[in-house]
Amino acid sequence: MKLPHIDSEYLVDILLRLLFTPSPSGYTDRVVHLVSEELERLSVPFELTRRGAIRATLKGRVSEPDRAVVAHIDTLGAMVKSLKENGRLELVPVGHWNARFAEGARATLFTDHCQWRGTILPLKASGHTFAPEIDNQPGGWEHVELRIDAKVRTLEDLLRLGVHVGDFIAIDTAPEITDTGFINSRHLDDKAGAAVLLAAIESVHREGLDLPVDCHPLFTISEEVGSGASAALHQDVAEMLTIDNGTTAPGQNSSEFGVTIAMADQSGPFDYHLTHRIIQLCQEFAIPHQRDVFKYYRSDSAAALEAGNDVRTALVTFGVDASHGYERIHLDALESLARLVGIYMQGPPLYSRDRYGIGPRAGFPTQPG
Repeated sequence: MKLPHIDSEYLVDILLRLLFTPSPSGYTDRVVHLVSEELERLSVPFELTRRGAIRATLKGRVSEPDRAVVAHIDTLGAMVKSLKENGRLELVPVGHWNARFAEGARATLFTDHCQWRGTILPLKASGHTFAPEIDNQPGGWEHVELRIDAKVRTLEDLLRLGVHVGDFIAIDTAPEITDTGFINSRHLDDKAGAAVLLAAIESVHREGLDLPVDCHPLFTISEEVGSGASAALHQDVAEMLTIDNGTTAPGQNSSEFGVTIAMADQSGPFDYHLTHRIIQLCQEFAIPHQRDVFKYYRSDSAAALEAGNDVRTALVTFGVDASHGYERIHLDALESLARLVGIYMQGPPLYSRDRYGIGPRAGFPTQPG
């Protein structure tokens, strides 16, 4: 195994392209085409599920027990709940996020035939009119509305524009990268994870790295609504590494620097042996890392297991400040993660016994104790 060189310019470029491609869960076709075109450019074969999850293949010396590395390319968003008499739109969230992070956001409304720009505002938005009532009004999705940038004052005006209940709304990401390496944007969860995976693939392709077993990069399109990798796995995958965001908040051990390795989330502990293989790789190749446990969190790993897949799973993350809000990460974490993923792809299978779904006790591992 060798430490791959990660092209940071490529990583940032593909991240920005992903961020500027709207993809709320349920409205992901555009980003599927973007990632597919990039895989084609890198000469990586892939296939799509019916709904658009991407299953790529990096060929190894042998085909089993093969592995997968997964990131999701769907994001949070919103949907029209009702058309209001005042020409505004009532909204419901797509995915789980708080309406306070939607207030003031610029957004795009996708109708059946066109799209409109607009702003999500609290019901009382004018300081010159409502003054202290603005601070006192309650929060929540029932207390915000979308103002469309068109001549609409009535429900009939909305109907003339072709607006319907159930139309999707994508929130502007508004990315900014500072000279200090910080990246501020919405939807870094998990566009940054997808960029990390593509950067690792690019390094494997550019350096011609030898892989011992087939590795399947997966890009899922429904993680934010819970189903994620439930239907995207190849049935012979024995181990799966998930890339997603960690939470750099009070009481957490995540960091915006290096790799944060999740030991458990609300769905339970991750696979002991695969997780400790990841820790070992970080130690061996001097990749800065820390461990964390997430109480209110689930990922593609949980979706895969709940769907009945008997696969070892681990979760590696980039630390995100203000997750599911206006998020911030650091380029250092993305580069560290991409190196780790590139190393992991070059490593031997965790256990040769894992090529069998069910087998004898011989070769089954033992935890220390």
